[in-house]
Amino acid sequence: MTRLFLLPLIPALFWYLFLLYNRIPVKQGARVFYWIIGLGWGLAAFLSLMIYLTR
Repeated sequence: MTRLFLLPLIPALFWYLFLLYNRIPVKQGARVFYWIIGLGWGLAAFLSLMIYLTR
């Protein structure tokens, strides 16, 4: 449960590597970082709530 904060970091790392591989400026791909981090934290919060409620 305590590792759920890592959930948005893994897709963000893959997105960063994708940007570097395709030589796209990070500033141009920043909007997707916001989406990845926002949705990842939302999912982590939901999963944490479900773990808390089902204990």
